Amino acid sequence: MPSVKSELLAALSASLETLVAGAGAQAALESPKVAAHGDFACTAAMQLAKPLQSNPRQVAQTLRELLLAQDACVRWVQEIDIAGPGFLNLRLRPAAKQAVVQDILATKQNFGRQAPTGQRVLVEFVSANPTGPLHVGHGRQAALGDAICNLLATQGQDVVREFYYNDAGVQINTLANSTQLRAQGQRPGDPGWPTDPQDPASKAFYNGDYIADIADDFKACKTVQSDDRQFTANGDVQDLDNIRQFAVAYLRHEQDLDLQAFGLRFDNYYLESSLYSSGRVDATVTRLQAAGKTYEQDGALWLRSTDYGDDKDRVMRKRDGSYTYFVPDVAYHIAKWERGFSKVVNIQGTDHHGTIARVRAGLQAAGVGIAPGYPDYVLHTMVRVVRGGQEVKISKRAGSYVTLRDLIEWTSADAVRFFLLSRKPDTEYTFDVDLAVAKNNDNPVYYVQYAHARICSVLSAWGGDAAQLAGVDLSPLSSPPALALMLLLAKFPDMLSAAAQDFAPHDVTFYLRELAASYHSYYDAERILVDEEPVRLARLALVAATAQVLHNGLAVLGVSAPQKM
Repeated sequence: MPSVKSELLAALSASLETLVAGAGAQAALESPKVAAHGDFACTAAMQLAKPLQSNPRQVAQTLRELLLAQDACVRWVQEIDIAGPGFLNLRLRPAAKQAVVQDILATKQNFGRQAPTGQRVLVEFVSANPTGPLHVGHGRQAALGDAICNLLATQGQDVVREFYYNDAGVQINTLANSTQLRAQGQRPGDPGWPTDPQDPASKAFYNGDYIADIADDFKACKTVQSDDRQFTANGDVQDLDNIRQFAVAYLRHEQDLDLQAFGLRFDNYYLESSLYSSGRVDATVTRLQAAGKTYEQDGALWLRSTDYGDDKDRVMRKRDGSYTYFVPDVAYHIAKWERGFSKVVNIQGTDHHGTIARVRAGLQAAGVGIAPGYPDYVLHTMVRVVRGGQEVKISKRAGSYVTLRDLIEWTSADAVRFFLLSRKPDTEYTFDVDLAVAKNNDNPVYYVQYAHARICSVLSAWGGDAAQLAGVDLSPLSSPPALALMLLLAKFPDMLSAAAQDFAPHDVTFYLRELAASYHSYYDAERILVDEEPVRLARLALVAATAQVLHNGLAVLGVSAPQKM
């Protein structure tokens, strides 16, 4: 049916062009909000009424006659009604809806995917500093980032996944100091452990059990390896720099284990420290000064970010000579641009909202040719975890929060991904552990996966060769449940395109739940393995196509499509 829609759009474009030169480029067919109104709706008559100086319903009548004369409409359209002020409602012939089944069976995993565009896209996400295990907020970001990458790939874009982290700075120093104290035999609560409420640094010391694990392995002179580094400890508890490097490598390895459990790998790792060591930060500041976009005031260097829509100018370099945190961000994004990424997406927590305007201002002020609005941002809220009706806030291992690995171990990677993607990113979300492990229709991931497994069971009971379903007569698929299911299958490519455009993987979860419900309704309404071979093969073709689309949609989310449950 995607090909049917393309033919109808071409017919609509030709008809609009007949009415008004250039109007054909605006041809669009929408899905009516009320299914009883038809299969496609067109609002073009109301848009053309003014330039044609005519009543919208009269324009609709003329457009209807032009459409009915088009070969595509003769072939695929059963009727066209005029409604309201000038809506055109198109009802398709059963054959038009049936066509999607063979489209899916022919293209399989490529159904819904677009041809390569040649555009390279960099998606940066997770980007957790190596100071502790990944928490459930990182999990939401990991699920979002990976699904958005998959969505963009379905639209023919060449996607690169990047992990950016700080391997130096205050937090890393705190990590090193915390590990050193543990290695020297100190424990949280001991007299030698920092507890001075007047000392802000003491509040930041890391108390989780993972710090003791790092200290023990450091003293054992172990070697740790992560995706981007390897380091061997020397065991000297007085060597703070060696402890620092070992702790960073250790926690990067731990993060890799979390991400592997989540089925996620990155293409690149980018270190914030490299922006300083390579001179990129200094070069960016010099560029902004040379462009006249900075000024000195109160001993600090300021960016004229209000010139680019920010609510106030921002400090770049503080009185003590150190840079504020958005300056390396500007340098980092200039590096992204220079690496050939004209489209960049950043997945970050809502606490980063304040940095958007100043980073974009810095990029515009730098004058390197970056378009306004670069980069795109997807901001997400944190996640509450509920188990046994009670909120869970603390992990023994992490000390102060629930880790991603905890959540995976309590449920499954599939459940964590699907649940964390089931709401808009900026919507507060409560992860119900008990629901995630329930084997009933209230559990959305179980409900969708069960639909796929149920179809596989039917196909297995049939025992035939899937090749037998290619080219079968689909005319027996004429009941309302079958037609509704096929119409929903046909919406999959457009749904993917819109979800990719809006960075909205939650739309995929909504679609899959609707598709699973439509299949379950169809299964309850019509027996599939009937005696009449033409009917049996047609129905098998329909459910095989449904299984393929369920598989394709789950793959976008990074969720498995089991054959048995």
